[in-house]
Amino acid sequence: MTNRLTTPRAAAAAGVVFAVLFGTALVLIRLALPEGAESGTQWLVEGSTNLGVAAKIMPFAGIAFLWFMAVVRDGLGGYEDRFFSTVFIGSGLLFLAMMFVAAGVGAGLERSGAALDPDVAEFGQMVLLTVSKTYGLRMAAVFMMSLAMIWRKTGLMPRWLVTLTYVAALGLLIASDLSMWLTIAFPAWVLVVSVLLLVRAGVIDLHRESRAGSRA
Repeated sequence: MTNRLTTPRAAAAAGVVFAVLFGTALVLIRLALPEGAESGTQWLVEGSTNLGVAAKIMPFAGIAFLWFMAVVRDGLGGYEDRFFSTVFIGSGLLFLAMMFVAAGVGAGLERSGAALDPDVAEFGQMVLLTVSKTYGLRMAAVFMMSLAMIWRKTGLMPRWLVTLTYVAALGLLIASDLSMWLTIAFPAWVLVVSVLLLVRAGVIDLHRESRAGSRA
């Protein structure tokens, strides 16, 4: 007799891991490429450590994000709609691919060092920021909106989370090019969703904690 595979209760913790790793990578990239900094090769010297660390973190963040996607999809169960699920999965994978490309460009330029031609360094900087902010984060916004639509139609998640998801997704769609600090909204949203999933799975027992607090 074969046993049916089931989703581990703690699998939702992958979203927490992704939020921490991806948020850290975004901060390191932003510190390496500060707002309004002059284009050229100087950022390769000043921010080379940050870019290198961010490039090493990104693959592990990507693995955690794949697990997060699987947990969210598993939670849909029989409510899964092929149209919205296609958008949900496609946008999530495109987001991940864009982030890997951006991390790879950053790692390649960092390895080249300050001896790199200034024009090439400026081109690489623009590619990194454009791929990550203009394309990658907008795919993340589509990922969020598709989930919000599924949750609104099925009632699988509370209304406040659906509303928060719509607001955060619209913010990323409209303003992701204005400042990279706004992109922290995506890992923060994944963290909120993951904590809620962990509570529902019984990994985090808020009722037990509240009862213990009342007894004290």
